[in-house]
Amino acid sequence: MRVAFILIITFVLASCSHLQNQELDQIQLRETMVEEKPPVPIDFISHSFNIVSVGDSLTQGVGDSTNRGGYVPYLKEYLEMEKGITEAKMVNYGVRGNRTSQLISKLKTAEVKDSLKTADLVLITIGGNDVMKVVRENFSTLELELFETEKKQFEKNIRTIIESIREVNPLSTVVLIGLYNPFYEWFPDVEEMDIIMQDWNLTSRTILTDYERAYFVDIANIFRESEENLLYTDYFHPNDLGYEKIAVRIYETLALGILTERYELISAARNEATTNE
Repeated sequence: MRVAFILIITFVLASCSHLQNQELDQIQLRETMVEEKPPVPIDFISHSFNIVSVGDSLTQGVGDSTNRGGYVPYLKEYLEMEKGITEAKMVNYGVRGNRTSQLISKLKTAEVKDSLKTADLVLITIGGNDVMKVVRENFSTLELELFETEKKQFEKNIRTIIESIREVNPLSTVVLIGLYNPFYEWFPDVEEMDIIMQDWNLTSRTILTDYERAYFVDIANIFRESEENLLYTDYFHPNDLGYEKIAVRIYETLALGILTERYELISAARNEATTNE
């Protein structure tokens, strides 16, 4: 087990890496109840939909052979097949290697803020490089406490990210896409990394329950349970099929109620504006 995990760390640092062998069995995953929203007809909306995607390499689309932006163009296609959506307008601000702290800075730029002002939906992929930061800076002395410390900062940063978006656009719906363990297929016997990702995902899910119109999309099992290869040749980022499956999972979340919420908010705002005229 120890030898296998050390091999993983060496491999990861050589190509776009992840974590070292430690006794992580002590991680106590918190339990949280997340209310499931009832299915609703997605064609309830009949207007254009503005989407802004921000985050790391998964948003940029590293591993996407078409260089169109990872999961983003697939999601656009799914949305525009719905008769109630006239057009899905998407702007992509993904940057490879971005951590939560760097995304906070990105959200402060005039260009991104201008896009957020008219966004119906904001999609976020972030967090994987925060985990990587622990590994790179503490390769020879990795301990559980180091990941716990970084996770606390991650939690603060996620809250700052959501609140920064809401400050610019209070009516925006925010979707945070979770982390996945890219090494599960190749090293299924090494469970520590999977446990860490589960813990960080649970932290994200719990944070989002404190905000209205904020959703978490879990993609971990897409990669863990697939019999198909969903990884790019770097064995880290998704390939085309992987990105398409992520898009489907996001779309499924949208179909559970986000789009209807956006319709109701927009309709209410328009009615109020008409009344005040």
